[in-house]
Amino acid sequence: MNTIQNDTIIALATSSGVGAIAVIRLSGEDAIKIVNQHFQSKFGNKDLTTVKSHTIHLGNIIDNTRIIDEVLVSVFKNPNSYTGENVVEINCHGSVYIQQEILQLFLKNGVRNANGGEFTLRAFLNGKMDLSQAEAVADLISSNSAASHQVALQQMRGGFRSEIEKLREQLLNFASLIELELDFAEEDVEFADRTAFTKLVNEISAVLKQLIDSFALGNVLKNGIPIAIVGEPNVGKSTLLNALLNEERAIVSDIAGTTRDAIEDELIIEGVAYRFIDTAGIRATKDVVESIGIQKTFENIEKAQLVLHLIDASKIDSLQQQITELKEKYPAKKILTIVNKADLLDNNQITELNTNYTDLIILSAKNKTGINELISTLTQLANKGALSNNETIVSNSRHFEALNNAYTSIKEIQQSIDLNVSTDLFAIDIRQALFYLGEITGEVTTEDLLGNIFANFCIGK
Repeated sequence: MNTIQNDTIIALATSSGVGAIAVIRLSGEDAIKIVNQHFQSKFGNKDLTTVKSHTIHLGNIIDNTRIIDEVLVSVFKNPNSYTGENVVEINCHGSVYIQQEILQLFLKNGVRNANGGEFTLRAFLNGKMDLSQAEAVADLISSNSAASHQVALQQMRGGFRSEIEKLREQLLNFASLIELELDFAEEDVEFADRTAFTKLVNEISAVLKQLIDSFALGNVLKNGIPIAIVGEPNVGKSTLLNALLNEERAIVSDIAGTTRDAIEDELIIEGVAYRFIDTAGIRATKDVVESIGIQKTFENIEKAQLVLHLIDASKIDSLQQQITELKEKYPAKKILTIVNKADLLDNNQITELNTNYTDLIILSAKNKTGINELISTLTQLANKGALSNNETIVSNSRHFEALNNAYTSIKEIQQSIDLNVSTDLFAIDIRQALFYLGEITGEVTTEDLLGNIFANFCIGK
């Protein structure tokens, strides 16, 4: 899979199904020539093989003398195309019949169906983008919020690649000098300035740590911030979920134990996706099904980045006890305590709660009062400062793993320098660090790695 094939591939680049228009894409050395054989220009005998690159032409796609459809054909000549090969995009009418007729016409004339992600794979293999940018293409297609879109777009434009290439180039220069020292080991000559090398390793360590730490933000911006809504039965968890979503998503009932399973839905607030999980009420029960639901509640708390802990306003006497019990059970978890059914409280009680508890939200999910305050608190928790400042944010788990491995190698180099270990020993760690950094951008690849990455791409991209 990691060798460039010269055959011409074809795929529907737009979603399958009926639409106003559809786009069919071809790529390969003979793409323009093959399309030209079945293209009849509206303006004279135009030859697509001789037109300028990046031009659009109106005409008919024909099968012998039969007109299949009137189309717009876009021509992109190598190397200035998405794949680095000759590329043709046919804009036809969105009838499924027309789409299939055009696809079948070219498949009968020596063109092959593209595999998932094969256009982007060819772009990578032809040097049009590095591997991190190729992966960002898939993230861009699947982005469902402004934040995930911005992270993917920044990576696709090469922001992350620039950071990695700079680190790798600097480290590679010193690695060359270290290797040179090994060649002249008997002469006991030092080509690499140890002070400058130590400074560089410290700088690389700091940058890697910053990129690794950014994954916590990047991952949730990409996949959504998981928030578990927990509490005893009948505290209003399902009502709160419905109020946040502004729809009747979860069943609301006065009967305890109505929610037996976790109900999950997504809400986008100020460009960030939040995945709210309404869980089964926590209580002692003999009901087998409800017990399973409660066990799932605990599992969802473990997975959540934030826990919304709902407490019934009629039970504020046990407020501190409930807060303490949950925090003792999940000391590392961010927990936001919410007193629901605020209509049961008088002004003095509300004032007292606000005085005694600084990090508390009082609301009525049923009456939808205090919901805006909760939403405002959620947006503050989604720290988008790095995103707003255009800092490089890591959102890909493969990159995160490679960065961690590179960071481990760099820390071992630092330790070797501190212990004055001989050059030949820490040269191994330098090679390892270079290897892991190269894995991110695709300078170091395997067929299995490429297969795994591009297997999840959609056909036509």
